[in-house]
Amino acid sequence: QVHLVESGGGLVQPGGSLRLSCAASGSIFMLNHMGWYRQAPGKEREVVATITSGQNINYGDSVKGRFTISRDNAKNTVYLQMNSLKPEDTAVYYCNFLGNDSSRVVFDNWGQGTQVTGSS
Repeated sequence: QVHLVESGGGLVQPGGSLRLSCAASGSIFMLNHMGWYRQAPGKEREVVATITSGQNINYGDSVKGRFTISRDNAKNTVYLQMNSLKPEDTAVYYCNFLGNDSSRVVFDNWGQGTQVTGSS
């Protein structure tokens, strides 16, 4: 079984920065698609950024130029560097991994979520 553990959320003033991490553990054969999503109160979950095993990257329109996604395959970890944070970035952030476990079974797992709050 594959587990994801997120870290790095918190309270930050507008204009500040935070770095989120999400590490996968367990019987992993391959990690393909990794992504960050967020859900604000009363809103639907939206994509923040995604990165494939081939380093193809996509960002949500609202975070382009401010957030950067990256991955460390040796550590089975994906990162989200968030700069110039705005109050509207306040949400619970979730990581998502799509890959194959050691039995070559496909998994599509989510992290537990980490709160990011942009407020003075």
